[in-house]
Amino acid sequence: MSKQIEITLKRSVIGRSEVQKATVQTLGLRKIHQSVVREDTPVVRGMINKVSHLVEVKEV
Repeated sequence: MSKQIEITLKRSVIGRSEVQKATVQTLGLRKIHQSVVREDTPVVRGMINKVSHLVEVKEV
């Protein structure tokens, strides 16, 4: 079984670039304090790195 990570949107995407907004939406986040659980893959880690100042990550 692969590792899982919980991603929580901590800051708003208002005023951010379109790329950052699209990345947050692709992760499945829409509202502040919403959390999603994703597999810990290099693709997901890359998306998290793009918006690391907006999200909080925990290993599940």
